[in-house]
Amino acid sequence: MSDKNDIDHFLNTSGLDSTREQEIGQHIGYRYDVNLVPDLDRLTPYLKEYMAVMGWSDLNWLEDVHLGYEEGKAAVFDRNINGWVQVPDNIELPDNQQDRDMIARELLLKFQMSENHPLVQLKQAYKKF
Repeated sequence: MSDKNDIDHFLNTSGLDSTREQEIGQHIGYRYDVNLVPDLDRLTPYLKEYMAVMGWSDLNWLEDVHLGYEEGKAAVFDRNINGWVQVPDNIELPDNQQDRDMIARELLLKFQMSENHPLVQLKQAYKKF
C-alpha cells in the first residue's frame, strides 16, 4: 500500500498500490482527492490579490473548477447559471493544464462578480428593496 505521508506518491510511482488496481491497471480514484488546488505557486496575480483581500489561505472552494471546452472553444462551467462561459479569444492559454485551470478560476470569479452575470440581472428584476 502507499505511504500516506508521501504527498508526491502518485507523481513518483505508478500509484497502482492495491491488488485490485494492479489487476485492472488503473487508479481507483475515490481513494484520493484529485481536485485539490494543486500548486499555489501557479496562482495568477488576480487570484493572489483576491485571497489576500478575502483573508483566505487557499482556494479549495474552487478546487473542481477546470478549463474545459464548449463548441470547440475554451470555456469554464459556472454552476450558478448551469452553463459554460467561453474564454475571450484575446486570452492566450498556456500549455500547462494547471495554469489553464488557474486562469479558468480567475475568469469564473470575474464573471460571477460582473454586472453581466445573469444572477445580477435577476436580482435587479426581482429584489424587493
